[in-house]
Amino acid sequence: MNEIDREDFRNLLEEIARTRMPYGKYGRIEHPPHGYPIMDLPLEYLTWFKERGFPKGRLGELLAIIWEVKECGMDSVFDPLRRANGGRTRFKKKRQTDFRFDD
Repeated sequence: MNEIDREDFRNLLEEIARTRMPYGKYGRIEHPPHGYPIMDLPLEYLTWFKERGFPKGRLGELLAIIWEVKECGMDSVFDPLRRANGGRTRFKKKRQTDFRFDD
């Protein structure tokens, strides 16, 4: 890779880290206020888009790139971005582990 390619790749990863799913199961309504980070979308969800067609525009391009990365087993390329943003986003809410029983 030359410097220009590295810079383009860095910019692409930064764009992926900033982009949130705007609609659907992982959209703003289910995951307020911004939606679920597209880099944390499950492979099964991305495969559903792959089979039926990715959305048009830049979102579809980014989802296709993420599907390729995850399909090849290279999901760890997003780990530095996740660490910078506080870790992987959980789909399920954290379960309550401390219970108090008052008399």
